[in-house]
Amino acid sequence: METDLNKVLKTLREGYLHLEGQFVYGSNTTFMVTVHANGEEMKAVYKPLRGERPLWDFPNQTLSQREVAAYLVSQALSWDLVPPTIFRTDEGLMGPGSLQQFIEHDPDYHYFNFSEADKNQLPAVMLFDHLVNNADRKSGHLLIGQDGHLWLIDHGLCFHVEDKLRTVIWDHAGEPIPEGLLGDLARLLPQLGPEGTLAKALSPYLLPEEIHALRERAQWLLEIGIYPIPPEDRRAYPWPLV
Repeated sequence: METDLNKVLKTLREGYLHLEGQFVYGSNTTFMVTVHANGEEMKAVYKPLRGERPLWDFPNQTLSQREVAAYLVSQALSWDLVPPTIFRTDEGLMGPGSLQQFIEHDPDYHYFNFSEADKNQLPAVMLFDHLVNNADRKSGHLLIGQDGHLWLIDHGLCFHVEDKLRTVIWDHAGEPIPEGLLGDLARLLPQLGPEGTLAKALSPYLLPEEIHALRERAQWLLEIGIYPIPPEDRRAYPWPLV
């Protein structure tokens, strides 16, 4: 029997995309679509390669692949932080790009006004962002779904080989990383080796040196065992903050 996740991924991979609208506040072209497949339908966020604005520090037309890579890392850790995300290679709508399940949420509720209960979920978020080297963790990129589950979105600016971390979340900086999260990180390391399952899964989406840097960050975080503090030699926060 198919699991709910497998059904979602199958719908994203095989479904017909019907354009519903465009998100107008981002730097890159992003669409809301409805995906129809095998009697199933769902809302999804579609980010085509050709809609990406060139950046000086990230290779051109790679941001959508990084969205998929972030999902794969989240799944490998069993943290379920990133909504199901796949890469479509067909020429529908605007061509190849990432497709991510849309999470119904209250857009006015985000990191800066989280309840204490929702803030309790931040330790895993902070470690995830350090691991994937997230250069753009804004407050509005943390969503609470209708069932109370915390989701993270917008990972196009991740996995750079240089330290690029820019985030609004420094709540636990300098504090010990919880043992359970360190254990998950330790189990991830072998998967990032040359023949590791995660390294192979990431290879269509990241450069070899980016996968190597990911493994190096995982090893470093395990060794220091604490959340890094904000750097003083560069900007540590994104803009805008929300």
